[in-house]
Amino acid sequence: MTMQQAIPVFAGADLLGAWQHLRQSQPGLRIRDGAALLNVSEAELVYASLGRGVQRLRSDWQTMLHGLKALGRVMALTRNESCVHERHGVYDNISIGGSGRIGLVVNGEIDLRFFMREWSSLFAVSEALQNGSMRRSLQIFDRQGVAVHKIYLTEQSNAAAWYDLCDSLSDDSLDPLTIDPLQADAGLVDDVAVDEQALQHDWAELQDTHHFMAMLKRHNVDRLQALRLAGSRWAQRLPEAALTDTLEQVAASAQPIMVFVGNHGCIQIHSGPIKRVGRLGEWFNVLDADFSLHLRESDLASVWRVRKPTADGIVSSLEAYDSNGELVIQLFGERKPGQPEQRLWRALVERHPAR
Repeated sequence: MTMQQAIPVFAGADLLGAWQHLRQSQPGLRIRDGAALLNVSEAELVYASLGRGVQRLRSDWQTMLHGLKALGRVMALTRNESCVHERHGVYDNISIGGSGRIGLVVNGEIDLRFFMREWSSLFAVSEALQNGSMRRSLQIFDRQGVAVHKIYLTEQSNAAAWYDLCDSLSDDSLDPLTIDPLQADAGLVDDVAVDEQALQHDWAELQDTHHFMAMLKRHNVDRLQALRLAGSRWAQRLPEAALTDTLEQVAASAQPIMVFVGNHGCIQIHSGPIKRVGRLGEWFNVLDADFSLHLRESDLASVWRVRKPTADGIVSSLEAYDSNGELVIQLFGERKPGQPEQRLWRALVERHPAR
């Protein structure tokens, strides 16, 4: 399938009226879910509200990123279809490389990997809450109108700096928003065409977890395909309940972990212990002061125990995938380069029987 021409977005009264009616009939409805019900992208619904608490901003990612520190303490939100990751902190220690296509935020609170080649549109959004206060945010979307990353102001944020940043990115000459149809994947080789022995050999020769993606590319396989073919030494499928059971055990033991959640435009990481966990409806939640996680358990089609060799010894993780084979969440034990994996974390990962 070839890329079709970008589709201009109509942001007239019809779409806005439909969205307003939907919110009146379902007051707690999230905009992402509303967009799905209306068969449009989330960015289209945001764009339909221009001038009603919504301002479209210039997609100048360097100016935006370097302006975030002045906002002070905010909430960073990154999600995919099945998991929402929220972390409070300051956007400090930001670096941009790859000719402006890759960004990092790495400090003790906010830990992000940005892939700006996937970013397309930027909006400033002000929403009135039921308690009379305003919730202000910056929202980044990809070319398909899917939210990549959002930054929400908190009571500790500098609202004046938010207005200043929005003013610096304001541009009345922007072209109308367009939405690109999703491109079909180029396609991977079938399992039978993969040289399993070579894949397993290269896996065994890994010296750093960051080399894993390059290995997948060399063999033209995706993550889930590699897990299926790696052999039980390196990857074992577990019961789906193993992931949330591990999170409960982590909370009970105070074992510090790393929680990775992302999409093709952003990966967000929590490092440290978790404390308050529980279920509400279809969601399994972590509800700590500076870190929240919302995981829709019914979306987990497979959970895997993954072992990767490194110069510091074996590094173990739990990985969950949805029915489309998309990575939902990864859990690691917290560690720094040069340090071996903590024994308690390895014991928590290894306690689950393979399927």
